[in-house]
Amino acid sequence: MGKGGKSHEETKSGEDENMAAWLVGLNTLKIQPFKLPPLGPHDARVRMKAVGICGSDVHYLKTMRCADFVVKEPMVIGHECAGIIEEVGSEVKNLVPGDRVALEPGISCWRCDLCKDGRYNLCPEMKFFATPPVHGSLAHQVVHPADLCFKLPDNVSLEEGAMCEPLSVGVHACRRANIGPETNVLVMGAGPIGLVTMMAARAFGAPRIVIVDVDDNRLSVAKNLGADGIVKVSTDMQDVAEEVERICKAMGGGVDVSFDCAGFNKTMSTALSATRAGGKVCLVGMGHHEMTVPLTPAATREVDVIGIFRYRNTWPLCIEFLRSGKIDVKPLITHRFGFSQKEVEEAFETSAGGGSAIKVMFNL
Repeated sequence: MGKGGKSHEETKSGEDENMAAWLVGLNTLKIQPFKLPPLGPHDARVRMKAVGICGSDVHYLKTMRCADFVVKEPMVIGHECAGIIEEVGSEVKNLVPGDRVALEPGISCWRCDLCKDGRYNLCPEMKFFATPPVHGSLAHQVVHPADLCFKLPDNVSLEEGAMCEPLSVGVHACRRANIGPETNVLVMGAGPIGLVTMMAARAFGAPRIVIVDVDDNRLSVAKNLGADGIVKVSTDMQDVAEEVERICKAMGGGVDVSFDCAGFNKTMSTALSATRAGGKVCLVGMGHHEMTVPLTPAATREVDVIGIFRYRNTWPLCIEFLRSGKIDVKPLITHRFGFSQKEVEEAFETSAGGGSAIKVMFNL
């Protein structure tokens, strides 16, 4: 179990109760007590103020698993978060009570070869909010390492601070793909991660961005947020060749880098086919655990395929993008809820339902 807290079964009566949203069974969330661990010398106790719902949270609710991570006992949900420092450990020098902070949710070991090499996001001992068996952050308070609590400038809201988590995925993807002012970008999927990847690519200097989706509403949102071109596609594999033609026409030139933010056979096949010889395809979304894609034709054109897993060292840059106005995530927050039993249930129903919902945010 991670820093976040202890099982509600360990809460002693008579103590002030810290409440959290627990995933206790399939499609069942309950607000219950959540006992905090002792504050370590390098820790901070943070009062949560803004927590977003991620697709993985919905996955856990609907299936009790996400990829290879399986929920086997009650777990506090949530990992996109920001709050206010309540207390700091004796060795914490950079934060004081009252500071507004965004939390990076993963605690790596800092001892393994990957951590020592700087690729701590791949640490096999990673303890990540709301990834079994580690509890999450949809709670009144959590305890977290102070070095993973990043102070927010005055002009960046707590909601925007919570959005640093999904934005970090886009920023890490753009770093992995070396996006710059000479990189024309294709984004497959206009969901929350596709949209933040588009925003990050623009902030990294991409001159032209085309985004693709099956949904007219999401494409309209993408266009309003700055996409240079939008292409509506189907879910039919037979349409790939024709859709690649339309994508290239919308781009007005070659696709240098494609980001597959959905992760399905169709989207990855389209990305591989649309990307120019010598270009790159970055797989961001994980819709399918396994895929059948035209890899050999892509290999003969020396199209590089790269993957990403979460992020590393992204919070300072995300906060700077928000502070400077290079990225505005506020339009992505479409729905807001309080922290009652009824509102927690309604919020997850809204997020799972899709429709006009992009990012659903709790205000605690």
